[in-house]
Amino acid sequence: MHEKKPVIIIGGGLAGCEAAWQLLRRGHHVRLHEMKPQKYSPAHKMESLAELVCSNSLKSNNHESAPGLLKDEMRQLNSLILSAADATCVAAGSALAVDRAKFSKYIEEKLNSDNNFTLIRGEHSEIHEEYQTIIATGPLTSDTLADRIAEILGRSYLYFYDAIAPIIDADSIDIEKAYWASRYDKGTPDYLNCPLTKEEYHIFRNELLSGEKIAPRPFEEIHHFEGCLPIETLASRGEKTMAFGPMKPVGLINPKTGKIPYSCVQLRRENSAGTLFNMVGFQTKLTWPEQKRIFRLIPALEHAEFARYGSIHRNTYIDSPTHLNKSLQLKTRPNIFFAGQITGVEGYVESASMGLLAGLNGAFLREGKQLPPPPEETAIGALINYITAKPRTFFQPMNINFGLLKPLEGKKIKKDDKKRLYVSRAKQALDKWMKCEMIL
Repeated sequence: MHEKKPVIIIGGGLAGCEAAWQLLRRGHHVRLHEMKPQKYSPAHKMESLAELVCSNSLKSNNHESAPGLLKDEMRQLNSLILSAADATCVAAGSALAVDRAKFSKYIEEKLNSDNNFTLIRGEHSEIHEEYQTIIATGPLTSDTLADRIAEILGRSYLYFYDAIAPIIDADSIDIEKAYWASRYDKGTPDYLNCPLTKEEYHIFRNELLSGEKIAPRPFEEIHHFEGCLPIETLASRGEKTMAFGPMKPVGLINPKTGKIPYSCVQLRRENSAGTLFNMVGFQTKLTWPEQKRIFRLIPALEHAEFARYGSIHRNTYIDSPTHLNKSLQLKTRPNIFFAGQITGVEGYVESASMGLLAGLNGAFLREGKQLPPPPEETAIGALINYITAKPRTFFQPMNINFGLLKPLEGKKIKKDDKKRLYVSRAKQALDKWMKCEMIL
């Protein structure tokens, strides 16, 4: 296939890499621009592509959950991101968690092995409309490129704030004060649980409330994403809010006492070697010294050494319902696509799924064809519909959930039956769509 110009992809995160892979699979030339290591965002630390900056978990791998359904759909669509995750996974119960260094290496090596792929390191802030371009710079888009995008869109960005959880050296955890368990003994005991008594919980909560936080810049209004609230924000919402949230002890019987503790902090393996652990649900905007002081109040973490402290950063996203078609093309400039979290999806897999569709739609465009959007009965189709349909209220980022899928017909369907019906219907719809459009 002769092509005068490559597809330009700006951003080497999950969405950009997935978009590149889908184009390469169909024989197209790709030039991917990644600003690292010349320039780093406030959250990125590694030079490699597809860096996971928050948790190392891609959430549930349960085939009857909405996140699990989205993963299965992407596997069926030959996703590079899911292939990498399956190849580099670490034990995490029913969740799909990965060794982030091996995960990134797998993806970069796969892309570089294709002769049609060119990787250019350095910030790319120009958008030339004579090139087909996919903008996949994510929620941490550089100011220079953000200004250029804002010029094209003719209006300002929307934004919210997201916080990163700390990572702890395994050797510094007091294993005598912790225990391995999965909630209700489901699956293997992959989580290391750090119990707190009622008194310890209240002391911990009080310190979270009074601890010094990193303040936003004066001109920025904070909009936290509800699915990823800082732990101190949860603490401020009520005396027992944390105990019903990330510190929920239900189903976590301590084998040393035979009882369920008052509250519990769960730690999850960060890498396959088990040398690092992530504090599950402990996103935070506390200052680094305060994180060290306050998190060490958790008995099992009294001597914790932090491989990475939590941090806060701005997540930028566009008003997709106003600007994007279901193909992820700009309504006013069809040679420009957007992909990933910048479109208003939230989560690693959701971001990658938008990269997958942008890549497929871009490939079909180059081939002189048009790809209809995936059915709304599918998880990936439901996400596209959410970010491109006009909302009843203010447009906000969203994770995949069954509530986004086209409603089931019938009344009074049991909860467990609903999940199975959603999954079964989605599989049939995706199969039919792929066959009709000859997506192999």
